[in-house]
Amino acid sequence: MSSAATLTARVMRKAHDALFERVHSSTLIYNTCWEDPRLDRQMLELQPDSRVVMITSAGCNALDYLLDDPAEVHAIDVNPRQNALLELKLALIEHGSHDELFRLFGEGEHPDFRGVLSQLRLPHYARRFWEEKANYFASNRPSFYYRGAAGRVAWVVLQGLAKTNPKVLELAAQLIEAQTIEEQRSLYGRLEASFWNAFNSWLVSQPLTMAMLGVPRPQIRIIEQTSPGGLSGFVRRKMEYVFTQLPMRDNYFWRVYATGKYTPDCCPNYLRPEHFQTLHERTDRVHTYSTTVAKFLRQNPGEYSHFVLLDHQDWLASHDVEGLREEWDLILRNSRPGTRILMRSASPEIDFIPSAVRDQLRFFPELTARLHLLDRVGTYGSTLLAEVL
Repeated sequence: MSSAATLTARVMRKAHDALFERVHSSTLIYNTCWEDPRLDRQMLELQPDSRVVMITSAGCNALDYLLDDPAEVHAIDVNPRQNALLELKLALIEHGSHDELFRLFGEGEHPDFRGVLSQLRLPHYARRFWEEKANYFASNRPSFYYRGAAGRVAWVVLQGLAKTNPKVLELAAQLIEAQTIEEQRSLYGRLEASFWNAFNSWLVSQPLTMAMLGVPRPQIRIIEQTSPGGLSGFVRRKMEYVFTQLPMRDNYFWRVYATGKYTPDCCPNYLRPEHFQTLHERTDRVHTYSTTVAKFLRQNPGEYSHFVLLDHQDWLASHDVEGLREEWDLILRNSRPGTRILMRSASPEIDFIPSAVRDQLRFFPELTARLHLLDRVGTYGSTLLAEVL
């Protein structure tokens, strides 16, 4: 590579990193969790004495884990807006009603959100955020699920499809409602070329799009190095698998971005009326922290039984190797024999765990390989489950 090309590449990397940092330091990124808790709970095997440390994301899965009756759930996110989202859900469950909860987070709107908000007990930072963003739930605006960074990307894609070929949206609606795999395959076959038009293929490859979806440059590099067709090829194959191999009738992850809302029969567990009272009785077990996993463990030492790390170590492995070692050291120091650690990656194989750490862990490759194929989201490269020896 010439010196000019090297300089250009370096400038582009720095620009992408700066863009990613700007988006994540000023915006709600995730308005719904993008990890399948049905698989998580099979791998975690939570018990009444479980003390869970996890990344907050949108908070849906913290609430899902409560259904297995753990003693504590510590939800950590460096982005306080993600914790504000979980705090709003907790407050609605604690003080509100299921109807209000579903109106807001099932249908993605509410005609009197400010009135509801005034009745809730929230941390100051969370109340201030939602007072500023009350329009996210306005009935005359796009759904809450088209708000925040990831939601805006979904909205742009849908609007682009509507303008280029309105029939695509009709087919997509039929695909979401399909009752058999055969029907899904037929509909996706009719949709694929239109969905992966030149604009969408270009959009997926843009740094701003990836930053808004919460994908940092190290993950993009992993995908480009390990996946034929690069980033757009990776996403295209993942979507094809989900839509043609897994039942759509209970896939609330893709439904909400296709339609802007859930249905009573296709939604996260925290929105189901049969779980509302159970969650109401357990909201005091969830605690939020706007910090890093490492800082949390330094400030709150203890013996934790479960760590759910999502994919943030992809970034550490590329940007902060010393930080990666420190985080693992703190995890092991705050674990007990049998502590379970669940994480995901853009890579088809997680190979960056320090060797000294791997020697203290037991892995479950057969279980994770089997469950990874059943993931209703389907956008990660791999899933890893480890147990402390």
